[in-house]
Amino acid sequence: MFLRPGIEIIKEFGGLHKFSTWSRSLLTDSGGFQVFSLTDLRKLTEEGVEFRSHIDGSKKFLSPEVSMETQAAFGSEIVMVFDECPPGDAGFEQTRKSLELTARWAERSKNRFNELQLQCADTGILEAENLSGRQALFGIIQGAGHLELRKESLEKTVEIDFDGYAIGGLSVGEEKGVMYEVLEFLSPQMPENAPRYLMGVGTPEDLVEAVYRGVDLFDCVLPTRNGRTGGVFTSRGKLNIRNAKFAFDKEPLDSECACSVCKRYSKAYLRHMYQAKEMLAAVLISHHNLAFFLDTMKKVRQAIKLSNFGEFRRDFLGKLREEEKE
Repeated sequence: MFLRPGIEIIKEFGGLHKFSTWSRSLLTDSGGFQVFSLTDLRKLTEEGVEFRSHIDGSKKFLSPEVSMETQAAFGSEIVMVFDECPPGDAGFEQTRKSLELTARWAERSKNRFNELQLQCADTGILEAENLSGRQALFGIIQGAGHLELRKESLEKTVEIDFDGYAIGGLSVGEEKGVMYEVLEFLSPQMPENAPRYLMGVGTPEDLVEAVYRGVDLFDCVLPTRNGRTGGVFTSRGKLNIRNAKFAFDKEPLDSECACSVCKRYSKAYLRHMYQAKEMLAAVLISHHNLAFFLDTMKKVRQAIKLSNFGEFRRDFLGKLREEEKE
């Protein structure tokens, strides 16, 4: 959004809520991870990151202050600090330098965020309107797979004091077992009265396993990215709609799903649409995937309220893994 459509257009519409006509809460990322993905096009300094736009090659600059100003213009309910995300296989010293930079940037982010919030309080409105009339700032815990460094990053981040705490630097190439180990290590030490956000994760299995380890909030591109390439998430595991075995299949994507796609369309029809390169196939499969993820989290919340999350987790994961064996 920083690059395209750009801040001025978002401001002209009065923020992201009005621009997108989305009337519920929004979380915006700071640009830290996005810059991480442009490793060959960036120059990292203490002040911030200079990088070339992947759209037109023009030079851009992001810093903690620019990121906070940008997200204030967006008007999102949850704002992320500007961080530096090391690769999942980063060595100990590289990771330490990264988390120390992230901690310094986090403090700068909060200072500028507080200044902007005071300005909003003086005027009575955010630069861009949102649902609550204020923004919450989340800190980001880094440290890759090094538990000692995760603890150091957690302590530095909690000391600054944020509205919520994100766990970053996972699902960036490391083994899944490393992610679970980090979550089990961090969870008991994180503030109990603040939301816990696992960034960039993940599959339905990851969501359930992360909740089991104390996580509250997630984001991930998988439902739509996989949907665009024919990847379907179901209660019985993943399937690829391009597979020839679905050419005559009259069943829905998931017989246990109540979404509008599963109520109406067969696997055979959706496969035909995909093979014919019809854009609607990607839209419909993405719609189903999003519905499946939302329904999974609804069931997670219900199970927690009913105090039977352990039983739900066992049954849910058991069905997924049984399908994998087949």
